[in-house]
Amino acid sequence: MNASTPQIQSINTFFEMYAKALESYDTKGIAYLYNIPCTMISDEATTVFNDAGKLEGFFNQGASFYKQFGIAHVRPEVWSRRQWTDKITKVKVNWQYFDTYKQPIYNCDYHYVMKLDKNNQWRIILSVSVNEKEQMEAWQQQAKAAK
Repeated sequence: MNASTPQIQSINTFFEMYAKALESYDTKGIAYLYNIPCTMISDEATTVFNDAGKLEGFFNQGASFYKQFGIAHVRPEVWSRRQWTDKITKVKVNWQYFDTYKQPIYNCDYHYVMKLDKNNQWRIILSVSVNEKEQMEAWQQQAKAAK
C-alpha cells in the first residue's frame, strides 16, 4: 500500500456512523452511506435507487416512523461478515431500536452487500430486509395489547 492510499474503513465504524445518522434522523447522512445505484429488497418489494435525492426521500419516510414511535437510540450488532473480493463484503447486522429511556422497542435483521469506494469507504450496494416488517408489526401488536 502506498502512502497516498486511504486506510480502509472498518465495517464496525461504518455501522456506528449509520446508527448515529439514524438516531439524529439525518437522512442525507444515511443516503451518503449507500452507493448509487443501490437496491433494497424485502419479501414485499425490490426497489432500485438511481438518484440520491429519491433515496433520501425514502429514508425521510423511515425517519417519520422513528419519530412517531419514539425510537431514539439505535444499536447495530454485526453478526457476521464475509469478504467476497478485495472490495466486496457481505455483512449480517441485527439492528436494535430503543426509546428515549433506552428500553428496547424491537430488533430486526438485515443482510448487506457492501463495496469499497475509491476512497476506501464502505458503501451499501444491496440491502436485504430479513424480518423488519414482521418485527415492527409484532411490536405494534404488543403495544396495542398493552393499552
